[in-house]
This record gives sequence, structure tokens and C-alpha cells, in this order.
Amino acid sequence: MYIGVGIFLIVVGAILTFALNASVDAVNLGMIGWICMAAGVLAILLSLVVTNRRTAAGGYSARRVSHTDPATGTRVDEVDVDRDGRI
Repeated sequence: MYIGVGIFLIVVGAILTFALNASVDAVNLGMIGWICMAAGVLAILLSLVVTNRRTAAGGYSARRVSHTDPATGTRVDEVDVDRDGRI
């Protein structure tokens, strides 16, 4: 989610910095553009670091499948657990 926000901030910042020729007396739009672009890059980097840390330091996933064995009519449960990157 934050990758999209980061890309949005980069685009808005680039528009403010490079494409907009308007001037406001009290506000430097070019500087606000640079700040938005820096915040966008920071949001993307933090998102990637948090996602990598979550999956590398204890990521857990499980898959459970239940079906009926046609030969015997009994219910069979299969569980695959992935704690260390292996299934």
C-alpha cells in the first residue's frame, strides 16, 4: 500500500518541481515538490524494509486442504506449514 503512496508523492512532487510555472508569494512550490519526492522515496524504501523484515524474521504461512478419499469415504486433511521459507 505504501509503495503506491510513495509513487503518488513522487509524481506530485515532480509535477510541482518541473512542470508547474505558477508562483505563490509565501510558498516555494519547487521546494515543496522536492520534499514530496523525498517523502515518496522514503515511503517506498520503508515499505520494502518492513515487508522484507516481516517475511525474513518469522514469516509464517499455512495451507490446509480437506477432501474425501473416494476409495474409503474417509475425510483426509493435508496441512503444509512454512515457517523457515520451506514447505
